[in-house]
Amino acid sequence: MELIRCTQKLLRELGQEPTNILPIKSLLGSWHANLLMIERRKCVLATNDSTLYTIFIPRLIKADFEAFHLIFQENLYKNLAYEGFPQKQIEAVLKEYQDLKYAKTNNRRILGSMNDMRSQLEFRIQMHGGLKITDMLELNHELNRIIFSAINYKHPIELLRVKISGS
Repeated sequence: MELIRCTQKLLRELGQEPTNILPIKSLLGSWHANLLMIERRKCVLATNDSTLYTIFIPRLIKADFEAFHLIFQENLYKNLAYEGFPQKQIEAVLKEYQDLKYAKTNNRRILGSMNDMRSQLEFRIQMHGGLKITDMLELNHELNRIIFSAINYKHPIELLRVKISGS
């Protein structure tokens, strides 16, 4: 069982009451997620707590929020595959997120990094011509190559590779 720590806006959209259960120790651990409105579309920005690896999930509709655990898993799979992770490693990561629970956010450092990421993604979406025509896998690829002081001036993708490979 793993957690996605959601902002109040996202918890309301998901129709979920936050859990107080503590997550078990796992490969990547929990994530923080925020509901964004970009070009009048509901989107979610999910950031891994330990690596700041981020997945931007655009243009969500009501049914997507009702099955958000599946949407999250699908987007995580697609992004890890796009990054070139071996199938075996992707499956190990996805196995941890079979049972997702939702909790309240608990880390301002991560939320601050997510605000920085939001500014970056809004700029890049505009630069690429808008939400409708932006390649989301490439956008996520670009976002995860930004250096963050919160992770000692490293790239999120570097930390993710270390965590997943176990070295």
